[in-house]
Amino acid sequence: MKLAIETHGHGPSLVLIHGMGSAATAWKPIIPELAKHFQVITVDLPGHGRTPYSPIQQMDPISLAKLIIRNLKDIGVEEFDVVANSLGGWISFEMAVLNPDSVKSITALAPAGLWLTPFTSRYPGELALRMMASGVEKLAPSLLNYTWAKRIGFETVSPRWKELSYEICLDATSAMAQSTGYFPAWDALLGKRFDKQISAEIPITIIFGDSDHTLPAKTCQERSLAPSHSKWVILPQTGHAPMWDSQQEVISEILLTTRVSK
Repeated sequence: MKLAIETHGHGPSLVLIHGMGSAATAWKPIIPELAKHFQVITVDLPGHGRTPYSPIQQMDPISLAKLIIRNLKDIGVEEFDVVANSLGGWISFEMAVLNPDSVKSITALAPAGLWLTPFTSRYPGELALRMMASGVEKLAPSLLNYTWAKRIGFETVSPRWKELSYEICLDATSAMAQSTGYFPAWDALLGKRFDKQISAEIPITIIFGDSDHTLPAKTCQERSLAPSHSKWVILPQTGHAPMWDSQQEVISEILLTTRVSK
């Protein structure tokens, strides 16, 4: 299937992969700066953003990695750096396993899959967030003007929820509400984790926030499962979307990992 793809800027290719229940719009805060150094390529996963869901498309991380690689080749992109969040982070690892000659580096923001005990059922907190987003989508443009509504929607996602822009919150609410691929993606990762080796020639930076309640440190940030040569960064006052909470720090780490000087 064809993924919705957008490009910004010029230079070496940098692919941005969002997480489950999200969309390419999640990257808006850092795209302008990254586009000064790269041709930034955003993709919407199946059933997310502008890519429709297809019941015949497998939604596990390996299958999605293969799908992204095929779509990139279709537009002539053979080599690229990757920045990815949550489920996208897991997908980026699988892309490096499948195509080590194509993936030049990975900056994984709060990557999924680094848990010793795989999930056996859908995560209750995330289910509630999905249902809530669906229920208030039409009212969101008005509700998000109120602090109490913003707090309900984003307090568990970001310790800096008060500072998140109206656009970030509205985009995220719409993306979650419209993510028909959300539950299929959840079900496809049950019983699985990432535990493969990635070539040491591929620079990898893994970034977690110190306030990530979606993938908490005690259960979902197992360093022994990450590629042994990975650089591991913990950002203060940062939640599950570091590109929202710590934009400059994330951009700096991306430039270091990709070896692009400022």
